[in-house]
Amino acid sequence: MAKQIPDLVATVRTGTGKGAARQARREGFVPGIVYGGGEDPLPINIPFNELLKKLRAGRFLSTLWNLKVEGEDDFRVICRNVQRDVVKDLPTHLDLMRLHRNTRISLFIHVEFTNEEEAPGLKKGGVLTVVRPEVELNVMAGEIPEQIVVDLTGREVGDVIHISDVDLPKGAKVTVDRDFVIANISAPSSLRSADDEAEETEEVAADEVEATEMKSEE
Repeated sequence: MAKQIPDLVATVRTGTGKGAARQARREGFVPGIVYGGGEDPLPINIPFNELLKKLRAGRFLSTLWNLKVEGEDDFRVICRNVQRDVVKDLPTHLDLMRLHRNTRISLFIHVEFTNEEEAPGLKKGGVLTVVRPEVELNVMAGEIPEQIVVDLTGREVGDVIHISDVDLPKGAKVTVDRDFVIANISAPSSLRSADDEAEETEEVAADEVEATEMKSEE
């Protein structure tokens, strides 16, 4: 299932240069430029409050956006740079790059766990510990998956789920060149406590046996 691409609304900025950019900021906008895709650069303005909200939501630089500009056809962009005020740390300018459907980009994709009721380890009281709720994948701009699905059917306590255990969406590639952990099913705390006590008992018994043997040698 293709991931729904969020909208980024902007207006065309009349005029270029520092003067036009300062005027945009005074009017409550953040100036930006759209480049690439074989088209001429397009100067734009984005409402400051809307941009700040999206920046604070996170993953702004790794999100594919559907740019909506009045008088222009919608097109897809990804942000390549956000300039900020050195004192207030607020956005002052941004660079957006046009993307075609067949352009490959790297984005963080949500990991969804399914069939928890079919996991014996969870039925026994085991705990699913999610190590990576998102995984960075290199995908086609026109085929961004909604999520990565991890099937927990048959999983037992102690099982560790690596990225190699997951069926990735068609055409997607992992950006990290190692078999990293996605999640694991750990023992319930009560069982861990019982195991710890058993280990301590065994250690005490072993110490007593060793002490007895040492006295016998004396």
